[in-house]
Amino acid sequence: MTLEAKLSLVLLASLLTLAGSSGLLLELGWPPWLSLQLGLLAALLAGLFLGRLVTARLNQGLDALTTGLLNFKDNDFSVSLNYRGHDELARLAALYNESAIRLSAERAHIYQRELMLDTVLQSSPMALLLCDDKERILYANPAAKQLLAGGHAITGLHLAELTACPQALLEAIAAPQDGLFTLPQEPDPEIWHLSRSRFQLNGQRHQLYLFKQLTRELSRAEVGTWKKLIRVISHELNNSLAPIASMANTGRQLLQNPDTALLTQIFDTISERSEHLHRFLQGYVRFARLPNPRQEVIEWQPLLSKLQDLVPFRVREALPCDHGWADPAQLTQVLVNLLKNAAEAGSAPRDTELAIRQQGGWHCLEVCDKGSGMSEAVLTQALLPFYSTKKGGTGLGLALCREIAEAHGGRLSLENRASGGLRVRIWLPMAS
Repeated sequence: MTLEAKLSLVLLASLLTLAGSSGLLLELGWPPWLSLQLGLLAALLAGLFLGRLVTARLNQGLDALTTGLLNFKDNDFSVSLNYRGHDELARLAALYNESAIRLSAERAHIYQRELMLDTVLQSSPMALLLCDDKERILYANPAAKQLLAGGHAITGLHLAELTACPQALLEAIAAPQDGLFTLPQEPDPEIWHLSRSRFQLNGQRHQLYLFKQLTRELSRAEVGTWKKLIRVISHELNNSLAPIASMANTGRQLLQNPDTALLTQIFDTISERSEHLHRFLQGYVRFARLPNPRQEVIEWQPLLSKLQDLVPFRVREALPCDHGWADPAQLTQVLVNLLKNAAEAGSAPRDTELAIRQQGGWHCLEVCDKGSGMSEAVLTQALLPFYSTKKGGTGLGLALCREIAEAHGGRLSLENRASGGLRVRIWLPMAS
């Protein structure tokens, strides 16, 4: 029975008591006003007695529920309510018990995740440092303690108080961007990479520093790069030196019985292979000796007019009002390479488009074509040095374009177009 029904019965019983007692006293000859007053008193006493019986169970349930909620406040979800019945309080107790079971299970799950995360952080070789917005250290795993303080506790210290750290490490922490730094160690120096990320937690700004040792990875990558470079250069040298040696031997034999036409063909072949080898080696020299960009203000229209004299293409969209900020020679070299690649991929001049637009603090230079595009396997390696799918290619064109873009503080990306062809985007920061 619901609480409302119980209270209604108490009220009904009080009214019946009032009517019955007043009528009985009137039959016994009591005065009407006195009979009514005594009837009201009897009804009040009956209502108090019956109401006490109804509210006693309610008070017990509310007290138990209050105790349970206090346990919730203390993160104790082990208490359950034993309340039987079919009224509102019974349903409330059932909801409380269900919530307690669910919260207890969720707390156990969170505890397991925290335990696993703490185990990972404690055993990770990557040094992890968490600071607040005032650069005070909130957490440091064992690798970070070893790197920054020789294994001593540093929680609660300010970053400026880590004076025992190597100077290169302090400079890397103070730098505004991620990057590599080298620590002097015996017998060989160690190369580290620092990455940082900012986030908000409980309304407070935090900064996370991740230090990763890259000495072994970079050494393996360097060896792999050298091996690939040696294979590419060996292939090109063999392709050029073998015909030169063969032609030289043939020419030596012709000295006994000279043939002018054949000698001319031999010398032309030797000259052509020598010129090819010279161009091949010059490409590597330019890649290795790429100077730092000398950035200056660039007006877009004169730059594109100069490009159209070198390679035909179509300008798409209106040019942005803000001037560019780049090295004119290097930017021209990048765009010429990309436009020539589009032509070599089979894109007609009318289908090769260049667009420049402003997005936030960046200028996006986009070269689109309708050539053959690239397969997914080629896309993943197209920007790597020495990788080429062209016959006789050096594999340095796109790698050089990416190197120039990153030297400007930007980036380069490749993707296939849904309508066919390739889209190359170059992001360059604006002068501000």
